[in-house]
This record gives sequence, structure tokens and C-alpha cells, in this order.
Amino acid sequence: PERPPIKIGFMVPLSGANAQNGRDILNGFVMLLEEAGYQAGGRKIELIPEDDEGIPAVGLTKARKLVELDRVHMMGGPLLASSAYAIAPYIDSQQIPMVFPVASGDDLTQRRRSTWIVRTGYTSSQPNHPFGEYAYHTMKLRRVATIALDYAFGWESVGGFERTFEEQGGQITRKLWVPLSVHDFGPYLAQISRDLDAVYALFIGRTALQFMRQYEEYGLKGRVQLIGMGTTTDEHVLPAMGDEAVGVITALHYSGSLDTPANRKFAAAYRARFNRVPSYYSESMYTGGKWLLAAIEALNGHVEDREVLLDAIRKARPTDLPRGPVTIDEYGNPI
Repeated sequence: PERPPIKIGFMVPLSGANAQNGRDILNGFVMLLEEAGYQAGGRKIELIPEDDEGIPAVGLTKARKLVELDRVHMMGGPLLASSAYAIAPYIDSQQIPMVFPVASGDDLTQRRRSTWIVRTGYTSSQPNHPFGEYAYHTMKLRRVATIALDYAFGWESVGGFERTFEEQGGQITRKLWVPLSVHDFGPYLAQISRDLDAVYALFIGRTALQFMRQYEEYGLKGRVQLIGMGTTTDEHVLPAMGDEAVGVITALHYSGSLDTPANRKFAAAYRARFNRVPSYYSESMYTGGKWLLAAIEALNGHVEDREVLLDAIRKARPTDLPRGPVTIDEYGNPI
């Protein structure tokens, strides 16, 4: 008899301010599953997506539905670090193997390390540590102000940049924190001094588009170099930006324009399938999903023993990833 399908639960925002980010993550996963014919290890795969709305409490409710009602074998998602911190204790308590392709809260693989979560994306601070050194030595920046969204992703990204930038001898002159519900950057931009070497900015989705526009409108572009976290200008928002994005320098572990054989192939396939340039969000679950499929293949589809499944996900070594080679360290963090 044919074995029942392997159920994969998946949660990202598909509505609200970060719906485009969530849609990109889902698209990447769908494309991978389509390439695999929605099967692995001799079994069909059933994907069950849920909209967590980018709200931690909603995410917890959706996680419960996927685990207790849908009886999924494994999970993928979410987008926001705040949602990730909210569901991590539940995932551990239910002992469901889960891949975090995007959620980058540093502590998820450090002080609040989860047994059942394998992070395949990155940590918030990770691209920012080398970027702090680059800003000081290559860009010759000395005095920088930061402006970022006021939640885990913002704090940790700024923290990584600040640590290495100040270690080299740079100075962070002031830090501005902006609520996720911001509708006008005017009061914040008014506080930015014109005698800085640069402003480091961290935004995503709608906030990135609005900040970049207002930065130019306030006459800061061309006077104070704009730098920041890659999400401020990556491909999930870049096609909707105009000249305000030209000259901005940001750091991230992936770009749709990465010129490698694996990424050229991925980017062309993604563009053909969705008529969009892939963002790092698109690449994230395409790559993260490869860990799940590799584990299912290694177990010949026998995924019912969760501890064995978790071990197989941790031991998986998928190749030809669009962003380049990735391994997982003993903390469950990607290198």
C-alpha cells in the first residue's frame, strides 16, 4: 500500500506589512518542492502553509494548529525574530523538527538555544560583524548614527555592526529606534546630524520603501552616506525603489545578482516561475527546504521517529546552494 504523505507545516506573514517578505519565502519553498515533484524518499509531500500575520501571538496559535490539528511531521518558517522567539519554546515542548530559514534572532542558537530548531539562514548580527570592519577600513567611516526598527532584529543587527565598528576605533554617535508601526520618519530624520560620515539603517518591507524615500526628501541623500542592513535595499523592495537607492551600501549573505553557476540557475528559474527577481527571502526557504528534503531522502521517507528525523536534518549536507556552501555548527547555526 502507498504510504501516506509527509506533512510539512509552514508559517510566514501572508497578510499585513510584511506580506511580500512572506510570499517570497513561500515562493522559494514552492519552487523547490515543484522541482522535486512534491515527493522525497518515495513519499508524496503535502505542504500546509499558514499566515502568522507577523504577530507573535498569532504565530503561536498557527503553530498549535499545524502540530495538534494537522499533525505535521516537520515545520518551516517564520519570518520575524519576534515570532521565532514566541514559538520556539512550544516547538521544543512538542518535539517537532523545524527549520528556521529566515528568523535571525541571535539567541535562538546561543543563550536560548533550541533542541528542535535547525537554523539554515543566518543570525541578525552575522553579516554586520564583517560590515563594521568594512565600514571602518574600506569606507573610512568614523562617525555613524544608527536608525532601526525597535525589535529583536533591529537591536541585534545594530549590535553586530556597533561591536566591530567601535572595536576598530569608530564611534556610534546616536541610536534611533523606530516602532514597527511607523508611518512618518520625519521626527526621526530631523534628529540626524548633517556632520556625520554615515547613517546605518535597518528596515524591511513597507518601512524600507518609506524610509528610503523620506531620507532623500529630507535632503540627507548626497550629504550623509547611507549604509545599513541588507534588508533595507534587498530584492524584496528594490524593484519598487527609484534613484533613492543608488549609492546605498548594505550587507547581507545573499543577493539575487550573485554570479555563481548555482545562483544563475536559481535566479533564472525563479524569474521564469514568478516573474520577479529573487530576494534573500526567496532563496532562504529554497535553501532551507533542501535540508528537509535531504533528511527525508536519507531516511527513505521514514520520518515518523522525530529524534531520528531531527538528527538527519542536522547531518544533511545539501550542495549547489544559491548563496554558496553552508554548514551547520554544533550550536545549530549556519556557517
